[in-house]
Amino acid sequence: MPSSTTPPSAAPIFSPSLLPAPLPTALPPGFTLRPLTHQDYHKGYLDCLAVLTHVGALTQQEWDERYAEMAQLARGTYYLLVIEHDASQTIIGTGSLVVERKFIHNRGLVGHIEEIAIAPSHQAKGLGLAMLNALDAVARQVGCYKNILNCGAKNEPFYVKCGYHNSGIEMSRYFEEAKDDYHRG
Repeated sequence: MPSSTTPPSAAPIFSPSLLPAPLPTALPPGFTLRPLTHQDYHKGYLDCLAVLTHVGALTQQEWDERYAEMAQLARGTYYLLVIEHDASQTIIGTGSLVVERKFIHNRGLVGHIEEIAIAPSHQAKGLGLAMLNALDAVARQVGCYKNILNCGAKNEPFYVKCGYHNSGIEMSRYFEEAKDDYHRG
């Protein structure tokens, strides 16, 4: 882990070459979809995540440590995307793809879509669909045979509209104080 004196890499968390050009769903003018970078701490990335769930008050050092861990593991596992509002240079959207390695499907790869969040002031602009399509494209590019995601019942219609379908019931066991993630944003 880097110390506070070690400057973090300016490189994105994964290669932008994994994103198709053009993107499967065009963004409205004034927005850029790209991989997460270390500098996004100062561009409101954590505020964007707070639309979705409890984040906590991460310090710069805590961000640096987690970012370094994820960047080291990113090659083949973590693919975090952001949508930046060009005029304000703030992060207004995010989504993650976590790739799981399987023995089934001839040692196949499964993508897990996580943490889709669009700032309320920018919802209903097609940004969520663009994020999902970009994550699907990255998953195809790295060889996933499917993507799966979990969502609350109120968000199911959105994901169905984006091409996903209900394929089961999610079960969970939390090992921390219960937080009501699915009733936010």
